[in-house]
Amino acid sequence: MHFVYYLLSPSTGKTYVGRTSNLEGRLIAHNHESNKGFTKRYRPWIILYHETFENIEDASNRER
Repeated sequence: MHFVYYLLSPSTGKTYVGRTSNLEGRLIAHNHESNKGFTKRYRPWIILYHETFENIEDASNRER
């Protein structure tokens, strides 16, 4: 399974859209102190919405 997810940073109002095959693990990674990407400075993140797809191609198309 693949997921497209929509995150919200309640403290800043920033949003982020991504895709993964491990939704729970990806949220932990976004909120982890060692995260060095875009989402680092807007922690903590919560999942507002997600959709499930059977293949990565469909998830990628939805993410775009």
